[in-house]
Amino acid sequence: MTPAVFSHGDLRLYLLSLLAESPQHGYGIIQALTDRTGGTYTPSAGTIYPRLAKLEEEGLVTKTVDGRTTIYAITDAGRAELASRENDLAGIESGLADSVRLIANEVRQSVQDAMKTLRADLASAAHDERQSAKGRPRSASDDSRVTSREEMHRADAVINAFRARIRTDLRTHVAQGGALPASVVTDLENALDAAARAVTVGISTTR
Repeated sequence: MTPAVFSHGDLRLYLLSLLAESPQHGYGIIQALTDRTGGTYTPSAGTIYPRLAKLEEEGLVTKTVDGRTTIYAITDAGRAELASRENDLAGIESGLADSVRLIANEVRQSVQDAMKTLRADLASAAHDERQSAKGRPRSASDDSRVTSREEMHRADAVINAFRARIRTDLRTHVAQGGALPASVVTDLENALDAAARAVTVGISTTR
């Protein structure tokens, strides 16, 4: 999942701010964005180059081809737009810092959850090995437990991916000044409650 670090239009302005610091080639811009976000966001060339082309079309940046390298530089018109939107840029930088912190927290939580699952799996595997060492033959029940553990891994991955995506989207939206209506949270709560009931019913029928 690609994190929602920049809202619509923010990346365009942030590119101007990077070029205002110094001319850059495309890869340098991508690397700068990666560095500024602590490695949590690395845009693709397909994201950056079309925006640079649009900025050039608007007369806000120029490009100079030097051999196989294309260097982009901000124009006076670009600097003027940047100056006129100084407050917007400050808001973007503040929101960016919040977004990066939130994404880092999500990554850290995912790692912690994965470690808990790994410890549980290791304990279960050790138990199976002890049983095998006692000479008990492998049974259909053993195969079922192995399959269940594999599906548990898949369920964990699905839950963690959903949790990370929703929390990141919501917190990034709020950090950037967006409103979060109570109705949205209520809808989320109801949907999760319905999903939990469906899972409970599903597993109860397999006992």
